[in-house]
This record gives sequence, structure tokens and C-alpha cells, in this order.
Amino acid sequence: MSFDERIDRFGTHSVKWDMMERLYGVPADRGLAMWVADMDFRPPACIQAAVEKMAAHGIYGYYGDDASYLEAIRWWMQTRHGWAVDPKHIFTTHGLVNGTGLVVDAFTRPGDGVVLMTPVYHAFARTIKAAGRKVVECKLKLEAGRYEMDFDAWDAQMTGAERMLILCSPHNPGGRVWTRAELQATADFCKRHDLVLVSDEIHHDLVMPGHHHHVMATVAPEIADRLVMMTAATKTFNIAGCHTGNVIIADDALRARFGERMMALGISANSFGLHMVEAAYSAEGAAWVDALNQYLDGNRQIFDVGVNAIPGLRSMPLEATYLSWVDFSGTGMTKDEFTNRVEKQAAICANHGETFGSGGESFMRFNLATPRAHVEDAVSRLKAAFGDLQ
Repeated sequence: MSFDERIDRFGTHSVKWDMMERLYGVPADRGLAMWVADMDFRPPACIQAAVEKMAAHGIYGYYGDDASYLEAIRWWMQTRHGWAVDPKHIFTTHGLVNGTGLVVDAFTRPGDGVVLMTPVYHAFARTIKAAGRKVVECKLKLEAGRYEMDFDAWDAQMTGAERMLILCSPHNPGGRVWTRAELQATADFCKRHDLVLVSDEIHHDLVMPGHHHHVMATVAPEIADRLVMMTAATKTFNIAGCHTGNVIIADDALRARFGERMMALGISANSFGLHMVEAAYSAEGAAWVDALNQYLDGNRQIFDVGVNAIPGLRSMPLEATYLSWVDFSGTGMTKDEFTNRVEKQAAICANHGETFGSGGESFMRFNLATPRAHVEDAVSRLKAAFGDLQ
């Protein structure tokens, strides 16, 4: 397939395109949707074929015998990430926001603190608060334009009421690929403060050339008794609508607790999602991801060069994900002023930085997983919107 193909997503119940005018006031007739983290690309043909095979059969009953689905996950994690996963350790959830809600429910109680390294994916805080838990924001340090962990400061923040840390690895929205040393330090922090460590690695396949993602389970096997891994094919292959994710737990006691909550809440898998994931985790899917990452890297370079040429704007170096995190603090403008220019003048819909928690106030997040012509158009629009700063 060609990632340059422009696909009209209006009128398809696309949150990203059909809701930007209603929610952000960005006009549908000329707006660019660069907010919701899904891609404007068709998934690989193997996934489409799997869905068409189901449709041709025409019966959509209960899914049974998931051995081949679990084997596809095992193969992918071993082949792509060097991680040996026991299929018996895999739970299937309705995506990873659902997975987040389930782990918070299973391993914490109302009033407990859940630690987030902010700014970070906004659904974490929303889910934690809705569950009656307390969000504990441990702010990342901004050093030379990239995020660094700050364990000395975070150790001083802990009160003993915290029960869990949710790690975003690779990091959304900053695009960091955490080093082995940083991941080990995170594991040690969780041991010091007796925290369950939930490692959300949904972006682990979307890594820029020259960078390498490290799986927490392989970096720190000594914390298996407090580690919960979360992965999914949905972000990698642009199949978020199938709402299928993996919660992978090696420890018997943690796995039993999680399984009880799954049973109590009646969580079971979506058969469409299982067929799509099994098709995706294949040699054909792997080749598609390799081509995708090369294309995303090209988009990243074009966007970075253009944005960084605008005085006062700075995009954070993108090591993983397809989400560019742009700092507007150098403009000297208020949040409302720079946001107005992006949305009203450039007609671009991007995520507001403050929704990602402390440290995000001067930023906006731009989705680069779109045809290159859209990225080039976005750069031109931003240059015009901030043209008086040239």
C-alpha cells in the first residue's frame, strides 16, 4: 500500500475527523485533524483479509479455542522484542484504557495513590480519578529539550499511601524511548515504595530508526512479583476500533487477583479483534510495520525542520510513537493565544498540553500518522499562523 493515499474519513464516525469541529471549533471544511492517536492509513492487507473472511462466512458467534491467537502474540513478542511470553499469562481486555481500569480496580482500593510521570497520556488520570483513586503526579524534568526521570524528587513526594505506578513506555506524549538504566531505576523505585508497576507498552512497535525499545519484563525480571505488562496491536496497526488489548502477568498471585476481577466484571474478548490481531502478528504484518516506521520517520523530519524554523516553537526529538510534542513557551504567548493561532488561524486540531498533566501547559500534541501532504500542509499553516514571529 501507499501511505501517501489520502482517505476521506469524514462521515465514518471517526472521532478524529468528525468531532474536531464540535469539540474544538476547527472547521470541518478546511481543518486538519492531528489530535486523536489513530492513523490515517489502512492497515496491512492481511488484516483486511481476515475481516473479509469473517464477513464472507456470515456467522458471528462466540469465539472458541484461542490457541492460535495466543501463539501469534507469543511469536510477535519473541520475534520483535526478544520477550518470551507464556500464553497462559495473557488476558485479553477491551483495549488498554479498559486494561488500565481493570488493573487499578484489581490492585488498588478507593483513596489509594496511583503514580504517573507527567505529562503523560491523559486517559490514565481520567480513569484513576473515575475509580476514586488519587492521581500522584511525579513531574518529568525537561533537560535540553527532552524528558528525564527525577527519582530524587519523586522519592521525597511519596507518602506511603501510593500503591501503583503506571509507566508509559515508550512515552506519550514526549516520544522518549526509556533507556535500560531508566527502566531499571523505575523498577527499583517501585520496590522501594512497594508499588505495583504497570508498564503500558502500547507504542513499543512504533520506534524511530536508530532507537530500540526495551521491554520492562526483560530489563527487570526480579520485580515479576509486582509487574503487570500491557501491550496491544491496536496502535501499531491502526485497528483501535477493535478494542483488543493484552494484560500480561507472570506472577501467579497477581494473575489470580486480576483473573478474579475479569470474571467478576464479565470481561470477554471481541471475536473481530481476535481475528484481526492474529492476522496482524505475522510476517506480513511485520513487513508493513517496518515500512510504516520509515514513513513516519520521514514525516517526523519534515515536521521538525518546519516547526523548529519558527521562532519560539520547538518540537521534542521524537524517538518513538507518531505524536509530536511541540513547546510554544518560546513565543511568550499565553496558552489561549498560541492555541487560538493553531486552531483558528492554521485550522489544525491538536491536543492541548495541559490535559496530559503537570508540565504540559505550554505544549500541544500533533499526530504525524497521516499522508505526507497533510504534514507538509500543517507546517505551511503553522508558519503562516506564526508568521509575525519570523
